[in-house]
Amino acid sequence: MKVRPISLALQGGGAHGAFTWGVLDYLLEEGSLDIKAMTATSAGAMNAVALVAGYLDGGRDGAREMLSAFWKDISERGTPLSAANSISPAFGPFTPFAMFQALSQVASPYDLNPFDYNPLLQSLRKLIDFERLNAESDIQLFVAATNVQTGKAKIFRTPELTEEAILASACLPQVFRAVEIDNIPYWDGGYVGNPSLFPLFYADVPRDMLIVHINPMNRASTPKTAAAILDRLNEITFNASLISELRSIAFVQKLLDENWLADRMQSKYRKIHVHAIRADKQLSKLSIESKFDTSWRFLTDLRNRGRDAAKTWIQTSRKKVGKQSSVNIREEFLDNLD
Repeated sequence: MKVRPISLALQGGGAHGAFTWGVLDYLLEEGSLDIKAMTATSAGAMNAVALVAGYLDGGRDGAREMLSAFWKDISERGTPLSAANSISPAFGPFTPFAMFQALSQVASPYDLNPFDYNPLLQSLRKLIDFERLNAESDIQLFVAATNVQTGKAKIFRTPELTEEAILASACLPQVFRAVEIDNIPYWDGGYVGNPSLFPLFYADVPRDMLIVHINPMNRASTPKTAAAILDRLNEITFNASLISELRSIAFVQKLLDENWLADRMQSKYRKIHVHAIRADKQLSKLSIESKFDTSWRFLTDLRNRGRDAAKTWIQTSRKKVGKQSSVNIREEFLDNLD
């Protein structure tokens, strides 16, 4: 089968990003797709830079090895929540996560983490050579963060990516101080782009875009416990920007398909083939608390789920790459679009 070029869009979601690790691991092993660009947020950005750094050293196999090494290092260092727990020990019947949630309502990371300890920084410094990544990579990267002052998305891209940009994209404001870059504070990019799709519309990248989800879009039941409500609210919040962009894509596709655009406008837009690896079935039973679980057993289980999801997608949808979308945006993601 002919190798097809593709762009990837990688969601963020804490430790659940190990599901994306599994997806990437299988796609790299299977080899029928040529990854030319990635737009990513938070954990997705971590996966993206690890893949590119490894690819520079050893091609597909090197990328797989680096992804594994990165998540192993994350596991050994513990989670951002672990940093908070080391400062504010749990007590009584409360779990560390519940205790942290309670503390975050009355105290900020400027109080709870005065030394601004971030294990993600240590992993990046150990494994990722950003100078080489920017200078040598042929894979274009676009990383989203949220400008705290304006509330707008900021896209950091090669050849100017830094460790600070990746940390900004993954900066949960309940856990870390805002990451300042050129005197501008940034928070997690998931609030405004999880991931941001628009960079792929304007760059010279493949028109096929594969979205790798790690936040379930749909749930069959109504959450009724405090924890379940918070969990679903978190999912909705971090999917909102993606749904908004998919709505825009669907609208433009409709204009193109039905020839509503004047001839002079046709050349300004191009048809995007949209593909998606969903995580609804694989991750819907996991709680928000599990996004802070970096035990190796849990991470490798998520990796295996991601590999299985990617294998299924390759078997059912790979043949459409380069020809047409394998998902109907209007039916799968949007309601009441007409």
